[in-house]
Amino acid sequence: MSTTLENTMRELAALEDPKMRLANEARGDDHGVNLSHLRAVAKRLKTQHELAKELWATGDTAARLLATLVCKPKAFSPAELDTMIRDIRAPKLLDWFIVNIVKPGKHAEELRTKWMDEDGLVGRAGWSLTTTRVVKVPAGLDLAALLDQIERELKTTTEVKQWTMNHCLAEIGIHNPNLRKRAIAIGEKLKVYIDYPASPGCEPPYVPIWIDFMVRRREGAAA
Repeated sequence: MSTTLENTMRELAALEDPKMRLANEARGDDHGVNLSHLRAVAKRLKTQHELAKELWATGDTAARLLATLVCKPKAFSPAELDTMIRDIRAPKLLDWFIVNIVKPGKHAEELRTKWMDEDGLVGRAGWSLTTTRVVKVPAGLDLAALLDQIERELKTTTEVKQWTMNHCLAEIGIHNPNLRKRAIAIGEKLKVYIDYPASPGCEPPYVPIWIDFMVRRREGAAA
């Protein structure tokens, strides 16, 4: 263990909060470090790719979250990223891995198509990347085929993958008026998250209401 890694792990251990760990574990995340404190550590360390790889190799979730903030995303190969994601067990780490490493890297599209048909957190990652393409770079995507797949699989897929697949369905309807009616119809048919609570003023995850909510907001902003 390098001196820098040893010191960093000691610092992360000092930031551990048992109450926060209990709260995070209720959401499936196995760490007890305040994420603002974690970002402060990353800001001080700046980019250190070799340290990031050492942090990841510890298997500790807090260390891996930090690794996503201090690595060089473009330095990873597709094979490295594929190996890394298959060892992720915590949803928060998966989301940071996608946002901080995969999306800024060079292999997002290759990995998107590789991961989206898999189950669990790997499938969640594939559909998260697909949703980003639907919103930001839709050219070349077969949106009708995506709707077909969502209609077939959304109801029965794993819970962690269902969330991002449902998000993709909503974004297709929000951003594509010609497909909006069908996206809403799929949501009404499958009824995924129909009873999910939503705070006032926030978009609910039930797709028919979500699409209507966001379209009205966008139209209001454009008026």
